[in-house]
Amino acid sequence: MGTIALTDEERREIEQRIAELELEHGDLDDIIGRLAETPTQDQLQLRRLKKRKLFLKDQLARLRDKLIPDILA
Repeated sequence: MGTIALTDEERREIEQRIAELELEHGDLDDIIGRLAETPTQDQLQLRRLKKRKLFLKDQLARLRDKLIPDILA
């Protein structure tokens, strides 16, 4: 399963997107932490935020994989 080498521009775009997603992921982590401390917090909203955070984590993993060359190819 070989991969096509990324151009410098594609690599920069992926790195920029990773930085944006990491920032959003960190922000969600902070928000979830604060909301979890509030006993009256809307549990549905909390679940949605956690789901979004997990989605971002998966996106980050996929983008990072694109930056790693396929050594076994």
